[in-house]
Order: sequence, then structure tokens, then C-alpha cells
Amino acid sequence: MKKFFIRMWICSGLIFSSLNLIQAQPVIVRLLSYNIYHGENPYQKGQSNLREIAALINDLNPDVVLLQEVDSLTGRSAKLNQGEKLNIADALATMTGMYGHFGKAIDYDNGGYGEGILTKFPFESRTMALPNPKGGEARAVIMIEGDLPGGRRMVIAGTHLCHEFEENRMAQLKAMDKYFKKLKLPVVLAGDFNFEEDTETYRWLGKSWLDVAAEFGEAKATYPAHNPEKRIDYFFVNKKNQWCVREVKTFQLQYSDHLPILVTLELVK
Repeated sequence: MKKFFIRMWICSGLIFSSLNLIQAQPVIVRLLSYNIYHGENPYQKGQSNLREIAALINDLNPDVVLLQEVDSLTGRSAKLNQGEKLNIADALATMTGMYGHFGKAIDYDNGGYGEGILTKFPFESRTMALPNPKGGEARAVIMIEGDLPGGRRMVIAGTHLCHEFEENRMAQLKAMDKYFKKLKLPVVLAGDFNFEEDTETYRWLGKSWLDVAAEFGEAKATYPAHNPEKRIDYFFVNKKNQWCVREVKTFQLQYSDHLPILVTLELVK
């Protein structure tokens, strides 16, 4: 019963703040975010996890999938897939009947490594490099921008922030926030943020963005998959638009070292 009232409060409190909004045509989008550990099952070393991930995507039927730790044409992908170098985003797209996009963050093992997006609709994607003032592994954000069914233009983006330095994470958040504000569009930002709720980076992001799982009352740990203790994977939406959180789910699976997160969002204004 408690969750029912939480859901009603979110849809009423965040969305229907004026009578005019009740007349608006909603746009509903179903999204999955998953750090896929470069396409290998971390609990069965040397074994690809792509078939299991594709089966999960097919079962959940999301409109958009945000993927982190994605290999493209690396030697590592060949070792996991009978000698065939794979663009993992494209491979999963083929297995799920979706469109695949890869955004390279770094060169790795004679190929690339970074982020991926799968979409039901043929959007174009773009990738933006993120700042790294303390050094370490470079990071990026991949995004699509387009008109969703219902006629509303939206940006959906996925990223994987620095795992080493808080200074890098803050710089990366500020760069994305500045960029998305210039677009003046509704934005969903998801991925592996490598911070928890008691950090300065999380508090800073909360000034302009809503933590979807926290608003819904389903803020569950996502890492490590075999014994989740930390919540470092998130969906955020920008506060300047009005959203209804219809669903948030995590899945207790061990295909990767992170848990996948599924959300259903309604954009009214």
C-alpha cells in the first residue's frame, strides 16, 4: 500500500501541478541501463554474457537501452566470441532487433571501449568526450536526440563516470549539465556514475536533476551483482521538465558485476 501512495504522489506532485497539465498529451518511454562488463560474465571468466543480456532485453522490451563498458572490435571481444571481433552494441542490436550505436571513450586492445545505446527507432547518436582534470581513463557520454512517439523531442544519454577521482566526476557532471542546459530539451541521463548518495557529486547533481529511483522509493543497491552493497547506477531527469515515474525495477542477475535498472517515465511537459 505504501508504494501505491508513493507512485500516486510522484505522478500527482511532480506532474499535475496545474489543471492545464491534465490536458497535455503524455509521452511514455521505457528505458534500461546496464553496465555489461565488456561483454564477459565476471562470475564465469572467459564466457561471453551477450546471449543472456540479449534475452533480458527481449523479455523486458525497452524502447532504449543504455550500455556501459562496451567493447568494439577489440582483441578481448574476439577471445570471448570464437575469434570474432565484435562491435558489441551492433551485436546486441542484431540479437534484439534494435538499432545499435557505439560511442568510443578510449582506444583499447586494437579497438574501442566506451558506451552504447540500443533504440527501437532509427535515431542518430553522438558522443561527447568528458573532461579528465586528474588524468586516468578518459570518459564519454553517448546520446540520442529525436521525436519520440507522441511528438515530443527528447534527449536520452548514457555515461560512465571516472572510477578513480572525485574531481574528475565533478568535472564530468558539470560538463554534461552545461551541455544539456543549452539544448533546452527534456533529458534523461543514465549509467554508472561511480558515486553514492552521500557524496558531493550526488548532492551537486541534485540541484538541477531528479534521482528517478529515489523519487519513486526504489533506491536499491546495484553493485556488486552477487552481493549488492552500493548504489552507483542511476537514472536522472532534468528538473525543468515535468515527469511521472511509473516504474523502477532492478533485477537480481549475475550476467555482469552490476545490476540492470529498468524505468518507465512519462513526460508531460
